[in-house]
Amino acid sequence: MDNTVTLPERPAKKAAKQEKKPKQEKLVKDKGPGNASKKDKDALAGAPPTDPNAMFKEGFLGAVLREKPSEQVVTRFPPEPNGYLHIGHSKAIAINFGFARFHGGICYLRYDDTNPGAEEEEYVKAIQEMVEWLGFRSHAITFSSDRFDELYQLAEELIRRDGAYVCHCTDADLKDQRGGSNHKGPRYACPHRSRPTDESLAEFRAMRDGKYKPKEAFLRMKQDIHSGNTRMWDLTAYRVLEQPHHRTGKKWRIYPTYDFTHCLCDSFEAVTHSLCTTEFETSRESYEWLCDALGVYRPMQREYGRLQIEGTVLSKRLIAKLIEAHVVRGYDDPRLFTLVGLRRRGVPPGAILSFINELGVSTAVSRIQIARFENTIRRYLELTVPRLMVILDPVPVVIENLPEDYIEEVEVPFSPKNPEFGVHRVPFTRTVYIDRSDFREVDSKDYFRMAPGKSVGLIKVSYPIRATSFSKDPESRLVTEVRATYEKPDEGSAFKKPKTYIQWVGSSSKHGSPVRAEVRFFNNLIKPTVPVATATGASEASSSSKQGKPSEDQPPPLIDDDVPHEADSLEEGAAPSEDMTSKTGFLQGINPESEVVYSNAMVETGLHQVRARAPWPAKEGEKAPAAESDPRWETVRFQGLRVAYFCMDPDSSASKVILNRIVSLKEDSGKGS
Repeated sequence: MDNTVTLPERPAKKAAKQEKKPKQEKLVKDKGPGNASKKDKDALAGAPPTDPNAMFKEGFLGAVLREKPSEQVVTRFPPEPNGYLHIGHSKAIAINFGFARFHGGICYLRYDDTNPGAEEEEYVKAIQEMVEWLGFRSHAITFSSDRFDELYQLAEELIRRDGAYVCHCTDADLKDQRGGSNHKGPRYACPHRSRPTDESLAEFRAMRDGKYKPKEAFLRMKQDIHSGNTRMWDLTAYRVLEQPHHRTGKKWRIYPTYDFTHCLCDSFEAVTHSLCTTEFETSRESYEWLCDALGVYRPMQREYGRLQIEGTVLSKRLIAKLIEAHVVRGYDDPRLFTLVGLRRRGVPPGAILSFINELGVSTAVSRIQIARFENTIRRYLELTVPRLMVILDPVPVVIENLPEDYIEEVEVPFSPKNPEFGVHRVPFTRTVYIDRSDFREVDSKDYFRMAPGKSVGLIKVSYPIRATSFSKDPESRLVTEVRATYEKPDEGSAFKKPKTYIQWVGSSSKHGSPVRAEVRFFNNLIKPTVPVATATGASEASSSSKQGKPSEDQPPPLIDDDVPHEADSLEEGAAPSEDMTSKTGFLQGINPESEVVYSNAMVETGLHQVRARAPWPAKEGEKAPAAESDPRWETVRFQGLRVAYFCMDPDSSASKVILNRIVSLKEDSGKGS
């Protein structure tokens, strides 16, 4: 009976009366190996990393600087503090902070906190932590709310310049003014548009002072209702929200919208290059209009394509549903593609930056397979972390011709490719443990690992061992012990090299060997057969209106308590419907084997040295050694020989080792032999 266990492995042009359809986003799909270009095949095959600054020298970002050369480049990363950052945000961070750093400039971390109902201090801290983890330091940390007084004064100034008016229209009125539900009918101005500026100014102050409830009055910018660009249809500048703010408390009852706030904060901070995703391309005209209408400095906005990873869950609402249903532990679950989840999984920040750099920057949206991302991680870890022997499903092997007290300290390099990693010693004893998958009860010609009567090498041990017999549990029918002999040749006899070598861990209480561990293998959270639309919470068509880029049939909201924010635009999809997240919908698409746990795994004693010398590698935001108060277990990374890449999980303690699989090893066609 074979009990082998397989290891899981530009401003928009105006059209006089004719509406211009929004420009469709260009989508670039990641190709499978069979259809990949030479560049993609090189990446999939493990080509060496590109110039780490290539993305800033050429392509979109190279053209941006040529278009507006600056003595000092000033950029900003402007997330709304309403959730945890995910893999899509890493591109925005790398572009804005990296572009400024490469050109010797500065970058602000600015929180666009104009939606008091959704924002929390928890997210403020988490966002800063992730920016620093990726290796960036902001010139200053600012908040849009710090500018509420200035923004209010500019709103009054815009009214005085006859550039804004207070409107009292209902949602139905607004829809009708915009040409109906599909806005293909005639469009006309709001009746309040022509009210005297003094009257609008008085009404705006009445909004501020509490005269109006939410949606009873709001300040609109006097743009161009007949423009072909829907983002010029007299957008909201201020609205009434009876909610306390996480920084200003109950001082304000009116709050500026993203469309009013963002360009002015860019202007306040003298941003030279306002870089955002293509969902905001149609907003560029409004951005420039407002700066010009107020006569303030106007930064240059340019748009790049966002990053999407197929088969992942990025929606905040869907992740909350997974947590509520106990599918994942929290936002830092290693199966999620939140940045805190990727960090806990053990993905180094440098690997994420390498991935962004390899993809490059253009105006096209990149939809990338998870395998492509993992290949970059694997290639990065190959040269930056040490190697140890790990046994997932141990079976003891008793070497009968060695003495009971036999101990030989075998020297093993931490990396055969990098001598600077050094060496360590592990105990080779009469009893060693091998993985269950490395033993077969019945031999075959195409099998080269351990079987009765067959010799196999133990990594770095001088001579091979040969299995002579084995025992099985009568109920489970699993092998419980293998007996073997050490094949040290007689003096003068030739040594016959075995056809293969396997990992092992010796049993020595003196050395504290083996180190017992729990190992968690993480696989895709979503079944491969689940459509991307379901996995992310929305279809391509439904995602555009939320993200600030209106679809043909859905104009941008004029009164909106959930104003689109630039960082939110990187979250794929709108809020899901109830049936999508029901047990018969979204949750049914969860992979039941997204986490496989090996509770009786073993690791060699070299783990202690690897842990003491962490972080591996000491780069980006992980350069400093861990402190006793903050062990930063995830920086203890290594390759488990012939198994996978691992890191220690934060659930670990001084007495308990828990390992997370970061990624599998590069596939080897001969591994199954």
